[in-house]
Amino acid sequence: MTHAPLVTVSDLRKSFAIRAGLMRRVRDELRAVDGVSFDIGQGETLGLVGESGCGKSTLARCVARLAEPTSGSVRFAGDEIAHLTSRRLRPLRRSIQLIFQDPMASLNPRKRIGTTLRDALRFQGIAGTRARETSRIGALLEQVGLAPSYADRMPRELSGGQRQRVVIARALAVEPRFIVADEPVSALDVSVQAQILNLLKDLKDTLGLTMLFISHDLGVVRHVSDRIGVMYLGKLVELAPADALYETPLHPYSRALLAAVPLPDPDARGHHGNVIEGDIPTPLNPPRGCRFHTRCPLAQEICVKTEPVLTAHAKGHFAACHFASAEHGVQATSKAVN
Repeated sequence: MTHAPLVTVSDLRKSFAIRAGLMRRVRDELRAVDGVSFDIGQGETLGLVGESGCGKSTLARCVARLAEPTSGSVRFAGDEIAHLTSRRLRPLRRSIQLIFQDPMASLNPRKRIGTTLRDALRFQGIAGTRARETSRIGALLEQVGLAPSYADRMPRELSGGQRQRVVIARALAVEPRFIVADEPVSALDVSVQAQILNLLKDLKDTLGLTMLFISHDLGVVRHVSDRIGVMYLGKLVELAPADALYETPLHPYSRALLAAVPLPDPDARGHHGNVIEGDIPTPLNPPRGCRFHTRCPLAQEICVKTEPVLTAHAKGHFAACHFASAEHGVQATSKAVN
């Protein structure tokens, strides 16, 4: 992307204190996000992927300022927002909107769809006359592929895909500049997922939206993302243009995730490597050195002792691996760590 960044994240960290005992004393610290940096250009969609527990949703909440980072910086349109008070954050809420995983939980089950959208307009102080509100609500529903008559329905009367369209319409109601979409299709049927992904892509193109798109599925992320970041145990291990990540993944974890993506041709499986084995370690006690070395087929002594730094290996393509290469990973020559 050639546009200046709308969002810049620098060395972001988010930890949670683990308390135990009658006195609820701090016994440990869970480092959910541990020194993550990236930027998102105006009009760009950055996809963020990783297994459950890698910290991507916590990162999204910090970027959207639903949670305050422990340390680090989040800049939106040049302004630091990482540690703003609730009062100073309020004007930003119109510019930053969210789409969550469960559309039913995102909607008030006791309110009609039209009332939910009207509340969004009024909360941000952009409502007009009743007639203008009704017209705006109808236009929003049509924008997400629903008839204006859906304004009279209750959430329980809609399918999962229709409810998610309503959630998207609510996010668009206040004309945001930046949308954080946290697993927005994972609760939907596969046939509906493609429809919602196409809708988000079309809205991004027509409205010039900037988006952070969170998912555990690399197959889903590719459809909407300009660039993709891969997270593992609170760390960003690879960041690249979407095509480059799929064609030449540099980190063994990225290759393992790609190998797990279902393909129409069974013989094509394994083109990027083997499906990852074993469970992700606990973030309460992450492995020293490279956090992926306990599951990595390329792991060597250096991986145990030294944490790799996110380093540029090609234009716009970064990886945190001692053995990253454009040839899909150079096998180390020394004896692998068991």
